[in-house]
Amino acid sequence: MDEVARIARTVLYEGYLLWPYRRSALKNRQRWTYGAVFPQAYAERRGGGDPWTMQTQCLLEGDDDARVDVVVRFLHVLERRLAQERADGRLFVDELVLGSERLLAWDEAAEREAGAADQPVGALAGGRDIPVAVAAGRDEERRVDAASGRAGVVVRSWEPLAGAVRLRAERLRERLWRLTVRIENATPCDDVPREAALRRAFVSTHTILRARRGAFVSLTDPPDALRADAAACENLGTWPVLAGEAGETHTLLSSPIILPDYPRVAPESPGDLFDGGEIDELLVLNILCLSDAEREEVRATDPRAREILERCEALTPEQMMRLHGAIRDFRPIPWGE
Repeated sequence: MDEVARIARTVLYEGYLLWPYRRSALKNRQRWTYGAVFPQAYAERRGGGDPWTMQTQCLLEGDDDARVDVVVRFLHVLERRLAQERADGRLFVDELVLGSERLLAWDEAAEREAGAADQPVGALAGGRDIPVAVAAGRDEERRVDAASGRAGVVVRSWEPLAGAVRLRAERLRERLWRLTVRIENATPCDDVPREAALRRAFVSTHTILRARRGAFVSLTDPPDALRADAAACENLGTWPVLAGEAGETHTLLSSPIILPDYPRVAPESPGDLFDGGEIDELLVLNILCLSDAEREEVRATDPRAREILERCEALTPEQMMRLHGAIRDFRPIPWGE
């Protein structure tokens, strides 16, 4: 996995499930707090508190034949229900225990994306709309306890999604373009509570742009000649930064989390932790301090939480020491520099 993919995955799952990774934890009562693009009908009824659009604007230097790939990625909230199989049919329950395995009913998420590849920037002057269309669905996973023969079913269901990714390029002057990627959620939505509306939202939404025969301009630190053009870009609910190796200008990551140009995941990180507000060592130590009962709830709460717990439990002393700290690219700065 390259560095852009690693940081994009981190952005996608930021806040998915916060430490202590249990359904009962107060901080996990309201999830999906980053980058949610709600259905327009729901957002307008609420008076603008929850947005139904997200917009990225950035600068691209290049001729008409410069080409861009655009990918919009987000999470789609799934409802996870549990049922016991009985002689008289299924009984839906909050908790399912089959032998040593325990599961809790909760919400999960599936990864979705929309976009277009190899778009000539000159052709985007007239705009292009890419539909977002996900049909409602459901899948079932049967679980059986071999010792007792008892069986249960994990039922995952999801609501439909509809909307569009609207692309547009405006020529500002010779070899300078302003690109706009506007994401709109047009999913039908009745007057429902926020929790229900989240199941029809694009959650943790972010955009990745890649250019060929062209170069993106940093909006964080633009060259003086382009500073006014950079300031005129209107970004709604997101912030674009250059991504990849330092100095490269062909990839842009636009996410609801403010990052510097060329963000990176520390090489010492043991894997996903979903909580960028903390540091890996602190999170790992907190996880290892959980009681046996708390660890069992983590395992039952979510498959990804179980992965985090088992990964932390398997860390070697050498891997733990790598989390303790590092100094990179240190250079003394003389006074007056």
